[in-house]
Amino acid sequence: MPAAPRDRLWSRGFALYFTARSVAMLGDSMLPVALSAGLLQHGYGAGDIGYAMASFTACFAGLVVFGGVFADRFSARGLMIGADLVRVGTQTLAAGLFFSGHVVLWQICLIGAVNGAAGAMFQPGVASTVPQVARDVQEANGVVRTAESLMALAGPALAGVLVAFTSAGGVFAVHAGTYAVSAACLLLLRLPARSVRAGREAEGTAPRSSFRADLAEGWREFRARTWMWSVIVIWMGFMILVMGPVTPLAAGEILPAHGPQAYGLVSSALGAGTALGGLLAIRVRPARPLRGGAVALFGFALYPAAVGAGLPVPVIAAAVLVAGTAWAFWSVMWATSVQTQVPGEILNRIHAYEVAGSVAMLPVGQALAGPAADFFGARPVLLAGGAVTLLVCVALLAVPAVRDLGRKSG
Repeated sequence: MPAAPRDRLWSRGFALYFTARSVAMLGDSMLPVALSAGLLQHGYGAGDIGYAMASFTACFAGLVVFGGVFADRFSARGLMIGADLVRVGTQTLAAGLFFSGHVVLWQICLIGAVNGAAGAMFQPGVASTVPQVARDVQEANGVVRTAESLMALAGPALAGVLVAFTSAGGVFAVHAGTYAVSAACLLLLRLPARSVRAGREAEGTAPRSSFRADLAEGWREFRARTWMWSVIVIWMGFMILVMGPVTPLAAGEILPAHGPQAYGLVSSALGAGTALGGLLAIRVRPARPLRGGAVALFGFALYPAAVGAGLPVPVIAAAVLVAGTAWAFWSVMWATSVQTQVPGEILNRIHAYEVAGSVAMLPVGQALAGPAADFFGARPVLLAGGAVTLLVCVALLAVPAVRDLGRKSG
């Protein structure tokens, strides 16, 4: 008798992976609050907070492609465990600095850079792990996405409580603990044997290719998939023109006019929307996932457009709820397509290329948000972001390889 869908999903392996990702996401969502509050308490300003955050992003974006090669050449699971253990150490060190009151900016930036490098080694393995622990890849992605959204809602609130009752150091200590839990879960995880190629290379019966050759092979495989590189090219523009500016400019519009409670409501609506989108993606299974995801993504235009139009806060919150749902649904469709369409032996490298292409442009958009708002005004930039989102969706649907990519089982 066939197993029920829940039984197929909630295997021991998926439960361990789910726990690792959920707990780590809780810790990651606490970090911005702790970092901002901690640096401000020690006399640093907003620009210094930006430097500390950029140190992570720059190293992550610059090294994730190499992480993909390492994950395919060796053990992705082992690389993920090692990255978690490194971050246990760095966050414990950061906790000690904040507890002691000896906080020097370059040291915090260095810790951020090491964390970024560790994250770059960890991230590629995420793509190849999901198909190995879940038969239903889309359902698994939807469940994980929903849990991550809920953790993103809970994390900042928990961080605020910890900062109030202890200090920023308490948050960093808890964050270190979340990485320890993640490492323990991954250590207990048992995955299928490596690919035939990897096994033969390990046994010495097949020549091991060079690192450079593996890197080049990943790039060739990435370029060979029109549906993938087309989305990433479009996405790079989306990051610069929409995703980079929307958060700082929305905060700049809502906070002075309506106060922190209103901005908290809007942020919560975004988190609730992403959780709802994850749940929706578990049930809705379009025959052409990227087409369905692109159609849903039209809803994201409501976020920048509602803020840019200066609508009342309840209307903005409703628009952001729809935007979060649209974003999460697209994200699950995209992740599922990558994980089911790409062979396992090159999946880590290809995932690394697509992550690098997406993430690299986000800080560019964030950096340009201020100058653009100074020149054009924040509201016109946000309204333009809504229009660009519509154009992005049209562009995605206009590419036959994206529009017509069929579903694969998994």
